[in-house]
Amino acid sequence: MRKDLGAKPFLYPQLVMVIASYGRDGTPDAMNAAWGGIAGGDKIFLCLSSGHKTVKNILERKAFTVSVADEAHLVEADYVGLVSGNDVPDKLERSGFHVTRSEFVDAPVIDELPLVLECKLVSYDPDSHFMLGEIVNAGADETILDDAGMIDPAKLKPITFDPAGRTYWSLGKKVGNAFADGSKLK
Repeated sequence: MRKDLGAKPFLYPQLVMVIASYGRDGTPDAMNAAWGGIAGGDKIFLCLSSGHKTVKNILERKAFTVSVADEAHLVEADYVGLVSGNDVPDKLERSGFHVTRSEFVDAPVIDELPLVLECKLVSYDPDSHFMLGEIVNAGADETILDDAGMIDPAKLKPITFDPAGRTYWSLGKKVGNAFADGSKLK
């Protein structure tokens, strides 16, 4: 029997993303977000309220990066979501993360997180909190690549957010092949 839970954001998995930007004075900032995803082949959407320091930075600089939080940096990724850059201007430094300036957009790349999307701001709607970015580059540390040079999720070890339990989870094992296993029903 199915139980109705009401209008809840229970879509699984929700990838934990760390959004990074530069402030007006060049200070790097980052926040943790789970509300977002891919929109087409070269766009990413995020749902971020306008009160965030990171959002203010993005609107000013027109650029941001999105890094995938991984198991090894769960504590640091959670910290940048707990503390507001409006209250703690050096929260990124306090987290222990280090940054390098992106070669593609006016935003920082978090060195410790092995997968990053470097993005230009396309649009932002403060009423719906919907931000759309164009992915200019995807960068991956060689430690998370397979023999063919592609991302290996087992090496990346991304974490996901459980909105019902307010917990983080790691991904499990490979269970099938996309665009292939369904052909058994043809």
